[in-house]
Amino acid sequence: MELTLLGTGAPAGLPRPDCPCAACASALGEEARAATALLVDGTLLLDLTPGAAFAAARAGHSLGGVRQVLLSHPHDGPAMEVPAGLPQPGRVPDGRELALMTGHRVRAVAMDAPGTGYAVTGPAGQRLLYLPPGAAPAGLDDNGEAYHMVLLDVVGRPDALAKLRAAGAVDPTTDVIAVHLGHDVPPGAELRRRLAAAGARAVPDGATLDVGVYEDVPDVPRRTLVLGGARSGKSVEAERRMETFADVLYVATGGTRGGDAEWAQRVGAHRERRPGSWQTVETCDLVPLLDEDGPPLLVDCLSLWLTDAMDSVDAWDDAEWSGGGERALRARVEELVAAVRRTRRTLVAVSNEVGSGIVPATASGRRYRDELGRLNAAFAGECEHVLLVVAGQALTLRG
Repeated sequence: MELTLLGTGAPAGLPRPDCPCAACASALGEEARAATALLVDGTLLLDLTPGAAFAAARAGHSLGGVRQVLLSHPHDGPAMEVPAGLPQPGRVPDGRELALMTGHRVRAVAMDAPGTGYAVTGPAGQRLLYLPPGAAPAGLDDNGEAYHMVLLDVVGRPDALAKLRAAGAVDPTTDVIAVHLGHDVPPGAELRRRLAAAGARAVPDGATLDVGVYEDVPDVPRRTLVLGGARSGKSVEAERRMETFADVLYVATGGTRGGDAEWAQRVGAHRERRPGSWQTVETCDLVPLLDEDGPPLLVDCLSLWLTDAMDSVDAWDDAEWSGGGERALRARVEELVAAVRRTRRTLVAVSNEVGSGIVPATASGRRYRDELGRLNAAFAGECEHVLLVVAGQALTLRG
């Protein structure tokens, strides 16, 4: 089954007319996107958008063979004339299936927001799922069978991808294509980086894809370390990398601090950002979690884990440090790093980067800074992806 994307943008397109934002200003060439519309095997058109006939011509196709036009948006489509020769656009009621003379079958999938999703099965059995902007499936009845290709609003509704993964509709072989792309995130390399972390990709307008081809599917990184300074956005970046998974175990290493209102406020802000399907555990005992099978882990953060580890060996006392505390801490770090090396779980860990700031005035402060640098370096050595977040921007150090 051949799929041509006549557009991959949000309903208003990218760039938006008269919008001065940075994303719109840089949306040039292949980064410019018309409203999303899909041409399946030259016979089925999903969403009729302005300029669809010209977009098809630029991609080397004609709309002359289209036998069915279906709308996914909550409205009846843009105010425009239907190009000559095209059938009138329609919509399949939720849960109903439409059989085309070409051998394609189209089933309407109910959404949790206005609009209609379409599951298309080709004559040879390839299966694709197309969701409207800003929507996720309200329910799936595919018996856990994965689609070959899924096209959805990955940026605006990452939880939709999480729901599809949880239902078995998306697996590691599913080609996840981001569509309905607007100016919500920067285009270009940053967009591609964010999508790759979710196991998804973006393609330019006019791209023709073979549904069921596996080699283009990006792999979700197994282990990732996110470094950054205070309020750099490192925790937001780490959480964003996990938001397309429904079942995530959030490991908070800071615990609770009775009577510390400012700390409670920080903890509350983190909790409010997390999806409701995530579970939280407060512990510094990371090795057993890494050795267990289970859902992805998000550890926030290693710097607080180190504080706990240094407390346990009384590393702040010079005599204790030289009398065995240093060796005990090294053993703890080696044990953690070895667990990271052998874990089979998807892991994202957060840590502070403190080596570029002011030199601490105390010996214990310098000791902590040095040990955190050593921990970060050892941990990063076991990770496929390592990022440094500066002013909310993620710089790729590895991967």
